[in-house]
Amino acid sequence: MFALVVFLDPAPLAVPAPEIAALRALLNRVPGLAEAMVFTPSQASDIYVDDGAAPPLGVQLHFPTLEALEAACARDGALQGLVAAVPALARANVQAFWRRTWAVPDPKVQTAPGALPCAYVVHYPGPAADLNDWLDHYIAGHPPLFQRFPGIRAIEILTRVDWINHLPMAKAHHMQRNRVVFDSPAALTAALQSPVRHELRADFHTFPPFDGGNFHYPMWTETVRP
Repeated sequence: MFALVVFLDPAPLAVPAPEIAALRALLNRVPGLAEAMVFTPSQASDIYVDDGAAPPLGVQLHFPTLEALEAACARDGALQGLVAAVPALARANVQAFWRRTWAVPDPKVQTAPGALPCAYVVHYPGPAADLNDWLDHYIAGHPPLFQRFPGIRAIEILTRVDWINHLPMAKAHHMQRNRVVFDSPAALTAALQSPVRHELRADFHTFPPFDGGNFHYPMWTETVRP
C-alpha cells in the first residue's frame, strides 16, 4: 500500500473547524482512495524527548497503487482542492511512501464515546550515510520492540519512494516516517513511560550514522474514509 502524507510545519495556530469539515468532504470524493486519516495535535509525555508543538494538521492517504496516488496528485487531480479547503496547506510539505505494517497483540481500538485514538507520529528527515543499511537495521530492530508496548493498536513504518507530484506544496524528501497507535493520550503516555521505551532508546543508540535528527508528535487520529 502506498501512502501520501501531508503535514503543516509546527506553528502556534489551529486549523478552523469549517476548514477541517471542507477537508473531510474533499477526501470523501477522491477516486481510488482506500483510506484517509486526518491528524490534529494531542498531548502525551515521553521520558526521553519533547519536540515541542505538534503540527496543526496532518493528512495521510492510502492508495493501492502508485499510479492511483499520482493520479490524485496530477495537475487535474482530485487533491488539487486541498489548499482551497485549508488555505494553510499552501505552506505544507507532501511526500509519497511505501507503507509497511506489523501485527500487534490486540488491534481493536477502544476509545471513549466520541473520542479519537492517539498516534505517536515520528519522522526522520535524514539523510543516512547508507540508507539501505539504516533501513535494514531499523526495520529489523524497532518494530519487535513496538509490538511489546502496552496497549499498542497499530504499527506503521513509511519509507520513501520516487513519485510525480503536481500539488501546490513543497515536496519533502524524508527518509522515513513512523506511526504507532493507542486508544488515548493516556495510553500513549503509559507506553512511553514503560520499560519498553528504555529498550527503544538503547536500540536508537545502535543506529547506523544518519543526520537530520528525529521528531516525535502525539496526534489525534480521525479516520475519514472508509
